[in-house]
Amino acid sequence: MSSAKLKTGPLWKKSKDDLIKQIDELKSELGQLRVQKITGGATSKLNKIRDLRKSIAKILTIINANQRAQLRVFYKNKKYKPLDLRPKKTRAMRRALTTHEAGLRTQRQKKRKTHFPERKFAVKAEA
Repeated sequence: MSSAKLKTGPLWKKSKDDLIKQIDELKSELGQLRVQKITGGATSKLNKIRDLRKSIAKILTIINANQRAQLRVFYKNKKYKPLDLRPKKTRAMRRALTTHEAGLRTQRQKKRKTHFPERKFAVKAEA
């Protein structure tokens, strides 16, 4: 595997198994470069260590993003979702009443509204 910088575009189309194989190859190459670093290898090869680490991170990011996308589809119409799939918002917004909850009235409020409706006054127009 070449240790040139990895482009993420084509990785999105690959399957998870292919991505894991690619990670294993990159990790073995990284291990070899680290051994060369200790034994005093060429500096041109030592600069590739950073690129390999970043490439591994890109692949792992794609695997995690695909996994989260599948979980979003699975939990789409379920009553409860895992915390990390819920919208973050702010703590106060998460604890605020929903529009349905805010619109609910107690039995007593309903009775008072029916028995004592809001008064309507007619204003006489002065000519």
